This record gives sequence, C-alpha cells and structure tokens, in this order.
Amino acid sequence: MYTKRFLLAILLLALTIGVNANVKLPRIFSSNMVLQQGIDIPVWGWADSGEEISVMLTKTVVRMNENTNEGEKLTIMTASAKAIADESGKWIVKLPAQEYGGPFTLRIKGKNTITFDNVMIGEVWVCSGQSNMEWPLINAKNGENEVAAANYPNIRLFTVSKRVSQFPQEDLTDGEWVECTPETARLFSAVGYFFGRSLLEELDVPIGLIHTSWGGTVAETWTSPETIKNDPDFREPMVELQQMDVEAYKKEKEAKVRKLLGGELPTEDKGMQNGKALWSDPDMNDSDWSKIKAPGLWEEQGYLDIDGIAWYRKELDLIEEQTQTNLNLHLGKIDDADITFINGIEIGKTNAYDEERVYTIDKKYLKPGKNMIVVRVNDTGGGGGIWGDPKDQYVAIGQEKIDISGDWKFKISKAVVQAIDLGPNSYPTLLFNGMINPIVPYGIKGAIWYQGESNADRAKQYQRIFPNMIKDWRTHWNQGDFPFLFVQLANYMKPTQKPAESAWAELREAQTLTLDLSNTGMASAIDIGEANDIHPRNKQDVGERLALNAFKVAYNKDIVYTGPTYESVEFKDGKAYITFTNTGDGLAVKDKYGYVKAFAIAGADKVFHWAKAEIINPTTVVVQSYAVKDPVAVRFGWADNPDDLNLYNLEELPANPFRTDDWPGITK
Repeated sequence: MYTKRFLLAILLLALTIGVNANVKLPRIFSSNMVLQQGIDIPVWGWADSGEEISVMLTKTVVRMNENTNEGEKLTIMTASAKAIADESGKWIVKLPAQEYGGPFTLRIKGKNTITFDNVMIGEVWVCSGQSNMEWPLINAKNGENEVAAANYPNIRLFTVSKRVSQFPQEDLTDGEWVECTPETARLFSAVGYFFGRSLLEELDVPIGLIHTSWGGTVAETWTSPETIKNDPDFREPMVELQQMDVEAYKKEKEAKVRKLLGGELPTEDKGMQNGKALWSDPDMNDSDWSKIKAPGLWEEQGYLDIDGIAWYRKELDLIEEQTQTNLNLHLGKIDDADITFINGIEIGKTNAYDEERVYTIDKKYLKPGKNMIVVRVNDTGGGGGIWGDPKDQYVAIGQEKIDISGDWKFKISKAVVQAIDLGPNSYPTLLFNGMINPIVPYGIKGAIWYQGESNADRAKQYQRIFPNMIKDWRTHWNQGDFPFLFVQLANYMKPTQKPAESAWAELREAQTLTLDLSNTGMASAIDIGEANDIHPRNKQDVGERLALNAFKVAYNKDIVYTGPTYESVEFKDGKAYITFTNTGDGLAVKDKYGYVKAFAIAGADKVFHWAKAEIINPTTVVVQSYAVKDPVAVRFGWADNPDDLNLYNLEELPANPFRTDDWPGITK
C-alpha cells in the first residue's frame, strides 16, 4: 500500500518531468530574426536528456490554379535537421546554408513545439563597444528626421540588455528581434543603424543587427576568461572574481533590502501588468507610499544596493487657464530609462541615463485642479532615479515655470539585488560573460566595434588586448576569421598649440596596428569629432565608413574603402618624403591654397616642430621645417584633437594619423 509520502514523491517527480520536458531556445532566437546567409546555420537550446529535437525551416508560397485563377497556400520545407539532447539537456543542430530571402518559419519540435515567424535569411552583424556605439539614433545629428525616416522592414534589430556576470552565461535575461521602424530605431545604436542602412541600400538583402554595448567600458571586460587567464595584467583579477562567494554575499544583501522595504523583496513590477500601467492611474491610493526628494538618486536617500523599477508620483495643480495650452514637462535626467505619464496617459519615454527629459503634454490630457505626473524608472545598474539640477525640473506654461522638484511619492515595484556590486569595469570578462557568451554561436557575418576611449591611458597595453579580444571572439564563434571592423577614435579635447605627446594618438596607433590581423578594417572618425564632446553627433559618416570597410573586407567589392595610409618615409636633403597607400584617385587637400596641415617633424633631439607639407604626386607628400635641418621623424595628426587635419584622398576619406618613429610614448 502506497504511503502518502511515497505518493507525494511520485507527484513531485511527475511535476519535475513536466517542467523540464519543454524544449527551450536562447532568447537570441525569436520571430522577426535574421539568420545568416551562406553558412551552416547554428540552432541550439535545451530539452530533456535524450530527447529528439527536430528543426525545420519552411516557407509558404502561393500556387495559382490555372482553372479557377485562385491561389492555394503551400508550405515548402527548405531545410531541416535533427539532434538528441545530451546528458545535460543541451542540443545543437546546423541547418544547411540558405540563400537570401524570406519570410520563413522556423519550427523546433520536441515534446513541445516552438514556432518563429517572419524569419529572414540575410546578413547579420554584431554591433558592440562603449558609448559611441551605444549612442541612440534620436541623439545623432538631425536625429528627429532620421528617426522619422527609419522605416525599413528588411532591417531587423536586437538589443542585448546590459548585464555583468561572474561566469559565462548561457542565455540573456530578455530581448527580441523587431523590424526597424521609427519607434524601434529611436533608441537603437545610431552607428549600427547607419551601418545597416548602408548595407541594405547597397546589397538589397535583409540585414540583422545585434546591438550589445555599454558606455564607458574597457576592452578587457568584453574578453572571455579563457583569453584573460593568459594575460599577465588581468590573470590575478580574474581569479579573484571567480573565487568570490557570490551566493553568500547576495543573501546578505537581500536580507538588508527586505528590511529596508518592510520585509518584502518584490521580483515583479506590480505597477505594470500585461502591458497596462496600473500605477499611472491618477486616482489610485498612494497614501502608503514613501516620500523621496527629486532630483536625487535613490541610493543617496537610503535605498542602497537596489537596482530595478521604481514609480514616482507628483500632483500638479492647475487652474482653468493653464489647461488651455500644451505644456512642456522638464524632468531633468533619469537613470537609466523612464516611461512618463500624465493622468494615466503615456507622454514619453527615454532610455539614456544622462539625457534631459523634456516631454510635451497635450492640453487635451489636462484638467483644472489635480493632475498626476507619474514616472516609471528602470535602473539597470549603478545609481538609479531622477537626478540632475533642481532648476531643470519644472513644468513650462508659456513663460511661466512651475517648480516640481522636492518631495515626490515613491515606491519600488521590482528590486533586483546584484550578487556583487560590480560595475562593468570592476573586473575583466564581466561583459563577455553577460552580454557576448549568451549570443554565441548565433550565425553572423561579422562585427563592428566602436571603443577605445576608456583604454586610452593604457594605449600601449591596448596593442595586445584589443587584437587578443578579436581573436577571442573568433575562437568562440568558430566561424573562422570573420570580418571585424572598428572605428578609430574621433578627434576630441582642446587642440594643442604646439606638437605634444598624446594618449589618444597612441590609442589610434594601437588600433592601426590591429589591422595586421586578417579580415579587419578601420573607419576613421578623425575629422568628425567635437572638441567639447566625447560623443560626436555625426554618426552618419561613421556608419557609412564602416559600411565601406564591409564592402571591401566582407563582400570583396573593388572600392576605395579607407583614407590615405602611411607606407614609408625617405629622408633626403633636409626633407621627409612620405609615401601613402589607399590614395584612390590621388591625394587631395581641403585648403584653397594647397597647404597640407597637421604634420610635425623632429631631428635627433626628439623635439617636434610644426612642418610645411605639400602634395608632390598622387601618392607622396613632402614635409620640411626650417627649424629642423636634419629630420629623422615625422608625425601626422598626432594629437588628442588634430583639428586642422586636411589631407584626404579624392574619394574624400581622411588620411590616417601616424608616426614614423618608435620612441617611447606616455601610456602604459
């Protein structure tokens, strides 16, 4: 006779089997995705150990009946493959290479069936780096018009959420593929978007863009543990990271947060249910909510160690006259993302921690008396909340300003307690673990990369870690030496009056040296930077120059894809004769008098002087200075901001900064 305990065990076993039986795929797979053309397509996931998995790629076509002139829909199998889940439940198949086209349906069948629709076969590129890659389209030059025109259903976008991780993760926390529309492109990487648009216009095939970047990050955090463990500068920090007792630390922090929040640790946002913003209701009872000062990060007001989602509510009292015109709501800055409501109506949203929020409130949403401003804030890491200067937080009614800084009602609806309070640069490998490993080995054509600002003070080291990172990614993807294209740092900071050493110039040199790796390309931004802003708004030229590199490196087009590049120097009769490659139809100077600028020359004393330079034939520039009788070294564009650089090829691509000497620099 079965005992109750035995029956309970049988029931629990059955429930466990039921939970584990479902086939699951990584989040990088979804409807609207692009699968890479011309390669065996990896599809992988998890299931029960020993479970057989069938993967099918199908296409629906319409066959016309000649007699009735009516269409009949037929489903055609274009590719299929099977796999058996291993002991750990993992499985992977590779579908045979496909030609461009779509839409297709991808169906994965085990004990359950998963179906992804509107799937295209095209060109897939990973877009990664730091803030200049993260920079959203809306904030690019002419951003509003660019967003309005971003209607390209054959460009598909995927954004990887920011995440640090102690160890390599197998899956992302969220994310899905979407078609490129003004709404979906608005906050997408501007560089990635302009690159993809150029590819679409030239190739006329579906384009998939996977955006995975984080502002202010260093290259070593994007590199895997397998590579970092062999680096003399980062081996010890990586070992320290991996030996941390994360779970014990997390439990201790969770206990503190529970106490802070009255015993509760909310894991789901109760304010937003099934897409409805319940806590934006102006009439809801918020009498039990706390008060918080805004602007001011919530960590600064006692809510330590909490990331996640919080809601802010503020009453706005208006008289009849004030409701007869549209208002402008100035919230200041919000870390990281917000959705803002007035009287329960969404009026704007932004995903950028350092951008001023200014939203227009249509007068039709206003009423005399009490109006309710509600802000839902999503903090993904670090500081969280409404922040900035109190003078930037007000409602503008014509020339009148109503101050809304000060006390707001406040409630945390979802608390995320990180295991360790880590920033993305706290240790190496953190972003590879959390934001790259989960998308490997998704089939790609290549990667574009805009990063280096955060490594500039260690430019000499970058000569090693950057190419090692590229080789590391190629090893993990196991797709050979796929194209890896990167942006050389833009000109930035105050120009110098005399030739000087420069960490940024050394970083650019490290990037140039990385071109020794096969299938790499570099897009110069040396002429489109801004002295007072590390984020130049001209992302159009950056994306288009990356695309030129792609056409040459990835698609073998016979084009001029980069600017004049230093090849050799000959010193003769007190002059330096510089020979360039990549001159296209010839060297050109953007100066009506023909003066070539940004050159400096030095003798054996290693003291550089500005030099006179001129083009003497389509590939050669001669450089001299009356202050240097016997020159031994030449530098071009060697500065944080060589703002007068004006040497190009006739295809209007700028010459690449360089030096002919190998004298010790200023970086480690």
